[in-house]
This record gives sequence, structure tokens and C-alpha cells, in this order.
Amino acid sequence: MKEKEKFMKEAIKQAQKAYNKQEIPVGAVIVKNNKIIARAYNKKEETKTATHHAEILAIQKASKKLGSWRLTGCEMYVTLEPCSMCAGALIQARIKKVYIGTMDEKTGSCGSVLNLLEDFTFNHKVEIETGIMQKECENILKNFFKDLRKSKK
Repeated sequence: MKEKEKFMKEAIKQAQKAYNKQEIPVGAVIVKNNKIIARAYNKKEETKTATHHAEILAIQKASKKLGSWRLTGCEMYVTLEPCSMCAGALIQARIKKVYIGTMDEKTGSCGSVLNLLEDFTFNHKVEIETGIMQKECENILKNFFKDLRKSKK
């Protein structure tokens, strides 16, 4: 199995944890030197905090582990394209590259609605690679929203 798939599978495991807690199933892992240093999933509902997206929580954990807000040389694997807040956090944290499972046509800010990581001249550039285990990442979201609609009937 390729490294990319191995790490995205770990992000999907995090998304599944969110799913099991009725959170929008997005998972993220941060990797440095081919080793996972942080894992997280969405916790907005659980914590009643709008900023508790998987990416933000993973960045916080990685920063704590490394003892720095600069996550130089780190890469993030995330199941869903980051929103503008999370894309900004990737830039601020100096993440080297983000691997995205599936794109978000409604709020995605790494290529769908806009591309904060490439279309603007910020002080740091984050590389992007998309479509890593796309079907699996799409399916967990589709199933979640299907189940949510059923439970509201």
C-alpha cells in the first residue's frame, strides 16, 4: 500500500469516529518524517465550538507535540477539502502539503469555491494534492447525510 493511502486511511478512521458521534465525518492526520504526529476529527457539536474542525484540532495537537506553532516539514491528510478558516490555518501553521480526499463544492477553499493556498500571495505556500481515496471519503459523507435525513423523518 502506498504511503498516501496508508495515511488517508488513518484520516478516514478519524472521520468514522466523528460519524459515530453524529458529527460531520471529517478526519485529519498530520505527518512528519513519515510518522503520524497528530490525529483529529470534527467536534463542533460535542464542544459547541464553531472552530473545532478536524484540521484545526490536528494543528493544535501537532503544535503541542512539537512545541511550536510552526509545523515546518509537516503534511496533512484530510478527508474533505478545507474551508477558508482551515486553509488559513494551514498557511499560518506553515504546513508543507495537504492531501485531500474529496472536494467540497459548497465551502471548499483549496480549489472548489476558491483557492486560498494558490490564488493569493501569502507569506507561505501550501502544496495541494487531491483525490486521495476519493470514493471512500465521499461515501462516508454521503452515508452520514443520508442517515441524518432518515433520522429527521
